[in-house]
Amino acid sequence: MQLTPKLTNVETSIFSVMSALANEHNAINLSQGFPNFKSDQKLIDGVTKAMNSGYNQYAPMAGNLELRQAISKKFNILYNSSYHPETEITVTAGATQAIFTIISAFIKPNDEVIIFKPAYDCYQPAIELNGGKAISIALEAPDYKINWNIVKEAINTKTKMILVNTPHNPTGTVMSKNDMLKLQEVTKGTDIIVLSDEVYEHIIFDGEQHQSVCRFKDLKQRSFITASFGKTFHNTGWKIGYCCAPKLLMEAFRNIHQFNVFSVHHPTQKALADYLKNSNHYTELPNFFQEKRDTFLNLITDSKFKFSPSKGTYFQVLDYSEITSKNDVEFAKQLTIENGIASIPLSVFYDNKLDHKVLRFCFAKTNDTLKQAAEILNKI
Repeated sequence: MQLTPKLTNVETSIFSVMSALANEHNAINLSQGFPNFKSDQKLIDGVTKAMNSGYNQYAPMAGNLELRQAISKKFNILYNSSYHPETEITVTAGATQAIFTIISAFIKPNDEVIIFKPAYDCYQPAIELNGGKAISIALEAPDYKINWNIVKEAINTKTKMILVNTPHNPTGTVMSKNDMLKLQEVTKGTDIIVLSDEVYEHIIFDGEQHQSVCRFKDLKQRSFITASFGKTFHNTGWKIGYCCAPKLLMEAFRNIHQFNVFSVHHPTQKALADYLKNSNHYTELPNFFQEKRDTFLNLITDSKFKFSPSKGTYFQVLDYSEITSKNDVEFAKQLTIENGIASIPLSVFYDNKLDHKVLRFCFAKTNDTLKQAAEILNKI
């Protein structure tokens, strides 16, 4: 029997590698992006209440209507933008499923999709599985900004989609209003679809506003937004997210969604819908995580690591170039095995393994965990 897999030359995810290494050596795990503290007990109790109240059968394919209404209300309040809860919002099994479904709905063999690297590792495999070609544009340290002249040069008749991510994982940078205007400019008058990964939309610091694609009229008409309840409510294991798009785009999305997922966990959706009726969580989140960021950075001020404070997400990039000349993968493994702290090397997210001597650390941890981590980093 001869097998011909559609996706080949795929290595084990760096997140799996580093987490496994952290477990093996009992290291503090600041590699994979998940909090080590609980979400609100009221929300957890809400899931139990929903199950006891009978929300145990399939949710509507597009998601619990009350939850979609709550999502629509959020966009009105935060971004002065509207998505119709019945036709323009779909609840998904996490943002990764939404991203995969969007790409599957539109990308055909030989279509080109522009992505910016370092990038979250689900983007390129989804493109290639659908026969498309990922056109990678590198974001260079230390600013990790998009060079829009290079983007213009990369666009051609095969360009079907541009995928952006802000706030950005893994670098912790954010796209500015000017970036969004440039994106709107380079796509205007084309058939290019924009996929905007905004899972960290509520984790943005220093008084900055999240520049969602929905704030820009022309851009919104060609764009999908993917978002995550898991990132927002500290429960990544629930795998609940959603996407928003104009009706015509959403219809194409649901054509695929109904066959690869159909619907997602109903009691969790009901609990989220109820919780959002009386919660200020969205507006409290920036200060909550900025305090985490500042605590972590203040604790390592006297270390040999160099840094610019993260602008968003719950990740901080640290430059170790004054410590060693080892490549980042080698140094990340050394820190895990010998020093007891796990991180993520950024070179693995580049096509050419571009090594800027930086590592990504997750600060979505308890203050005790951050203090223990800082003690280790300060001794290196």
